[in-house]
Amino acid sequence: MERMMYSAIVALMLILNLATIASSDKYEIDPSRTILWGPGLSPEIVMRSRYFFLQLVDVNGNNVTEGVEKADIRVTIRSTNSNGHTCRVWIQTLNSKDGSYIVRYRLYQTCYDFRIDVTVNNRTIPKGSIYEKGPIYEEECVCPTLSVPDWLEKYQCSSNYSQILNDLKDFPQLNFSNIRTQLIKNYAKPHSVSLCHYVIKNNRIFRRCYGEHVGFKVFSDSILLSLTRKVVLPDTEFFMNLGDWPLVQEGGPLYPIFSWCGSNDTKDIILPTYDITESSLENMGRVMLDMLSVQGNIKTPWNGKIEKMFWRGRDSRRERLKLIDISREHPDLFNVSITNFFFFRDEVAKYGPGQRPISFFNFFDYKYQLNIDGTVAAYRLPYLLAGDSVVFKQESKYYEYFYDRLIPGEHFVPIKTDLSDLVEKIHWAKDNDSRMRQIAKAGRALMREVALPHHVFCYHVSLLQMWSERVKSTISVLEGMEEVGQVENGCPCHAHKFSTEANEGVRSKDEF
Repeated sequence: MERMMYSAIVALMLILNLATIASSDKYEIDPSRTILWGPGLSPEIVMRSRYFFLQLVDVNGNNVTEGVEKADIRVTIRSTNSNGHTCRVWIQTLNSKDGSYIVRYRLYQTCYDFRIDVTVNNRTIPKGSIYEKGPIYEEECVCPTLSVPDWLEKYQCSSNYSQILNDLKDFPQLNFSNIRTQLIKNYAKPHSVSLCHYVIKNNRIFRRCYGEHVGFKVFSDSILLSLTRKVVLPDTEFFMNLGDWPLVQEGGPLYPIFSWCGSNDTKDIILPTYDITESSLENMGRVMLDMLSVQGNIKTPWNGKIEKMFWRGRDSRRERLKLIDISREHPDLFNVSITNFFFFRDEVAKYGPGQRPISFFNFFDYKYQLNIDGTVAAYRLPYLLAGDSVVFKQESKYYEYFYDRLIPGEHFVPIKTDLSDLVEKIHWAKDNDSRMRQIAKAGRALMREVALPHHVFCYHVSLLQMWSERVKSTISVLEGMEEVGQVENGCPCHAHKFSTEANEGVRSKDEF
C-alpha cells in the first residue's frame, strides 16, 4: 500500500513538474523564430508611414498570442541623405498586445544606403536585416517610375477584388461622349448633390466640381495626387460623389458614379471611404486615428476588459435613440450614450444630455463594441474590427469596399436592424467567451488583410486600371476643368524624366 501511495505521489509530482515546465515554456520567446512580414520590409514601397509586423514565437514553435506584456524589440535604421549626412527617420514600435508588434517609420527626405536591423531580446532575428542602396523616396517625391502592373506587383496588391468586379459588371464598356452631358444634368443639383468630374491625362489630375458643398474634393484630390507621385496611372475619366449617400438608384438610369458608400438598392462604384483613405495617407502625420495606431494602443488585455457593450456616437439614426432606451433597461450590460444631437434635437430632454466624446483607444477597455449605422454605413467599422474587442454589427443595406469579405459569426456578431435581439446576443456572448475571443481575433486578422494603408492604395489603383480598360471614349481635358497640381517640395524627383514627358499633349489652363 505504501509503495502504491509513494508511486502515486511521484507520478503526481512528475505531472505537476511537467505542467510547470510547459507553462514556463509556453511564453518563453525564441527570437530566432520571430516572423516578419509587411510592405515596410521593402523600403522602395513609398508611403508616408512604412510599416511591418513582427510575430513572436515561443521555444515550442507556437505563435505567442497572449501572456507577454512586452518584449525587447529594437529597430535601428541607418541611412544617409544626398549630402552624406544621417538621413532623418522617425521610428515607432507599437505593441498589439497579442504577441505581435507593429513597426512603422517615416522618412523626411530621400535616403541612400538604407539599412534596417531588427533585434528581439538583444538577438538579431533571421531576415531582420534589410538593405536597399536607394534612393528611398519620401511620400512627397514625384517619382512615378512604374506602370500599373509593375506597381501592383511591387506593392504586394491582391489580384482579386470581387467588389470591384461586381461594381463594374454593368459597365463592360463606356463612351462618356454619349452620357457626360446628361449625367451632369441629372446629378449637378446644387442644394442636394455635390460631385466632381475628374480626368487623368498623362498622369496629371484635372477636375470640375458641381454643387454647393464641394469641400470634400480635398480627399479625392489627395489620394489621386499621392498615387500619381508613385505610379503612372492610365488616362481615364470618372465622376466622384462627394456626399455620403450613394446616388445611382436601382432600376433608374445607369450612370457610372464613384462613391464612398454603397447600398443594396443603388449601383454606385465603391471606393474606400474618405476617412480610411485620409488616415492611410496621413499615417504618422497629422491624423491620430489610423489602422495601425488602433492596434498599437490597446491598453487592456482580453481577460481584463469590462463585459459590457460600449458605444458613443451622434443621433444620426432612430435606432441610436432606441439603443439608449435599451441600455436604460439593462444598465448592467451597456455603457452607451449620444455625444451630439443634430437630427433629433427636440428629443434631447429624453435621450440627453449629450456626453463628451472619449478617446477611441479607450473604447477597447470594453469587451463588446457596437457598429450601428449613421446616415449611411458607420465608417468606424474597420477601426473597431482592428481593435481587440468583439464587434456587434447591425444588419444594414449599406456597405463599404471590404464588406464582401466579412462573414457574420466569424468576423463579427450580427444583430437585427431594429436591435431587438441585442440583449439576447450580449447574454450569449457572456456565456461563450472563448468564441467571442476567436471572433475578435478573426476581425483583426481580416483588417490586416484588407484595410491597411497599402491595401487602400492598391484598391484605388486596381479600380482605376480596370475602369480605364472599359472607357472607350477619347480622354481629353475639357473646358472648365482646372488642374490639381502637386506641391513643390524640392525633392530631386521633380526632375524625373516622366515629369517632362507627362506635359506633352496636355493643354495649359491658358489654352482652355
